[in-house]
Amino acid sequence: MSNAIDGTVFAELQDTAGADFVQELLQTFFEEAPVMLSELREAREAGDAEAFRRAAHSLKSNSLTFGASGLAEMARELELAGLPAATSPDALATLQAEYERAAAALAALGHG
Repeated sequence: MSNAIDGTVFAELQDTAGADFVQELLQTFFEEAPVMLSELREAREAGDAEAFRRAAHSLKSNSLTFGASGLAEMARELELAGLPAATSPDALATLQAEYERAAAALAALGHG
């Protein structure tokens, strides 16, 4: 997928919620998503499957709100597969990289 954000989903969100409210939602996402990524790493280290699943679910849901479908799909795969999917050090690094890509695209859209 070449685009990190589904422009149609983002435009519909802006039409429905209004640009100002979307800015607030984006700010919250930029604050909370890194926390969710940290929770995934911490849950992996602690072997806490439920905390891992919850963090992946939250990241998936929040990503879908903005049309960050690639990020949402990665988080969904981790949510469904659980801790065994995170045993590869690359799994969360790849997720982190996709978050950064999506966040940069959202920041550009939000200010555009």
